[in-house]
This record gives sequence, structure tokens and C-alpha cells, in this order.
Amino acid sequence: MKILLDECVDWRLKFEFGTHETKSVQDMGWLGRTNGELLELASKEGFEVFVTIDKRLQYQQHLRDYPLAIIILAHYRSTLGYLKPLVPRVLSMLGSVTRKSL
Repeated sequence: MKILLDECVDWRLKFEFGTHETKSVQDMGWLGRTNGELLELASKEGFEVFVTIDKRLQYQQHLRDYPLAIIILAHYRSTLGYLKPLVPRVLSMLGSVTRKSL
């Protein structure tokens, strides 16, 4: 599965996703992009999942307009030590994720 970590998520979290192809916004050279731009770019690049801690994303964007799943981590801190314990739950969710077509 192809996963993109939002700019607000510690980029080192990408190493916790095992065999999944996981990139950060930093890896892609997309720092400073708006959420809408990020979701558009991620969709065009074939990402299937976008992981963020931005709880406002669902109110700022029409998420159904994008063919990727959005996972919002329920934590207010974005550092590796706080987010790493959430990875097993994310991994268990990936089995039920399907990519929509536009």
C-alpha cells in the first residue's frame, strides 16, 4: 500500500509501516503546500492513504473528492514517541482501505 505522511507528522514514522511504501511530504518535496494541494498531488501520485494529525482537515476539505483514504491520528503531539504507539492500529485499518476511482 502507498502511504503519505502529512507534514505535521514526524517523518521518521514512515519506518514503522513495514513493507508498505511510505513517504513523507518532506520526501516528496511538498513542504508548505495547502491541504488541498497535498491531497490532489497525493491522488495523482497514486497514494492510497494520507496520514495526518490535523483534526480540522475534514472541515476544510471535501474529502470525498479524493480517491484516497484519510487517517487522522488522534493525538495532539506530532513527535515520533507519541505517534509510534498508534501505528499498530493504523496497520490493522489498512486491510480495510480501498482506493476509490475518480
